[in-house]
Amino acid sequence: MVPSDIAFRIIFIFQTGVGGLGNSVLLGHYIFTYLTGHRLKPIDLLFIHLAFVNNGVLFSKGIPQTMAAFGINNFLDDTGCKLVVYLHRVARSLSLFTTSSLSGFQAITINSKSTRCVNFKAKMPKYIVPSCFLYWAFSLLIYGHIPLYIKGPKESRNATETNEFIYCSFHVSGDTLLFTIITTLLDLVHVGIMVWTSGFMVFILYRHHQETRYIHQNNFTPGGAPETRAIQTILLLVSMFVSFYLINSIMAGYMSFFKPSPWFVHSSAFLAACFPACSPFVLIMSDSQVLRYCVAFWRRIKAPILTLILG
Repeated sequence: MVPSDIAFRIIFIFQTGVGGLGNSVLLGHYIFTYLTGHRLKPIDLLFIHLAFVNNGVLFSKGIPQTMAAFGINNFLDDTGCKLVVYLHRVARSLSLFTTSSLSGFQAITINSKSTRCVNFKAKMPKYIVPSCFLYWAFSLLIYGHIPLYIKGPKESRNATETNEFIYCSFHVSGDTLLFTIITTLLDLVHVGIMVWTSGFMVFILYRHHQETRYIHQNNFTPGGAPETRAIQTILLLVSMFVSFYLINSIMAGYMSFFKPSPWFVHSSAFLAACFPACSPFVLIMSDSQVLRYCVAFWRRIKAPILTLILG
């Protein structure tokens, strides 16, 4: 057995399991907070949506990739391949939308000097849920083209097909390339929003730092410790997403035109799942309430887990 195969098996199991647990704990915290009568902040709704779609990305990519790493390549038929790849692309698109929305939301929130932003900020919370539903509908529609060119591993292949996912294949044609260009441009729009709003927030933080050198107040506008931590959290999430997205996009572009090795496919899948696996822990560590919830949850389940392990 090749050592790299063993390594990828462990990596995918760990990444999917730990990432899924982190997103589920985050979802559990916000659901528990809502059910106990506490009011959720508008940005919490975006965090809930991000955790939910990130689990979709992890499970639709991580589970099939883990099975493929174990050498089980024909576990999906043609319909299964179409469904899994379709759900992954939709969830990935929604994760991109939510991350860019978080960045834009935070940039508008801290821009207190613009009258237009102040007025929009007051109305913004009521747009969050409708915009998420609207983008769900948009993503489900635009990626409805995917089942047309995704095929199961048992389907016949020729020189015009590429075994991109190991467990599935896709047909390369003129329509496929056009669809890829359109969806890539949409992704770049979201990435552009992230980069622009992140640059704006960095500028606000720098200006705040310069002003507080002369005005020694802890609650100076726009900062205050909670707002500053929120900005830093969003900047870290955006940096992670953009970095993993760019690297994975380059690898996906290569796989669209050349037949990659299994090692290359596994590496691309690992990078594609890094953000949804890591982002919940960034949010957990940046929010003291979520962290306290996680500590209490761990204390409650620690004894049964140890009992199960030790027999």
